[in-house]
Amino acid sequence: MSNPRQSFVGKVAAEPEPIALDWPSTALLIIDMQRDFMEPGGFGETLGNDVSQLARAVKPIAAVLDAARAMGMLVVHTREGHLPDLSDAPPAKVERGAPSKRIGDPGPMGRILIRGEPATTSFRRSIRSTARS
Repeated sequence: MSNPRQSFVGKVAAEPEPIALDWPSTALLIIDMQRDFMEPGGFGETLGNDVSQLARAVKPIAAVLDAARAMGMLVVHTREGHLPDLSDAPPAKVERGAPSKRIGDPGPMGRILIRGEPATTSFRRSIRSTARS
């Protein structure tokens, strides 16, 4: 019987040199791949970001996600979303910068960065479907 926690070290190409990782003790963390940061009209765009460039990231992330799952790695997705009354959002975060819309304001995908609104839904479906095509 094989040991499921048996060490399997692989190398990731990186600069200035490759990085050795023990895959069973490594996790893939995918942060904020959600509509509010990725699509026109979302919070990322209100901050002045050119979100049109972000769609290019979906296929490479999908490939890494598929490889991680095939190796049995832990995969963690995060997304930002606040309570409708903003009681969990620090005032400094809500008031930062000079965006055209702030956290909690109405946007084309619902209230910006509010849990349960369409804008906070994850790009996971896009990543999964891209990985299979």
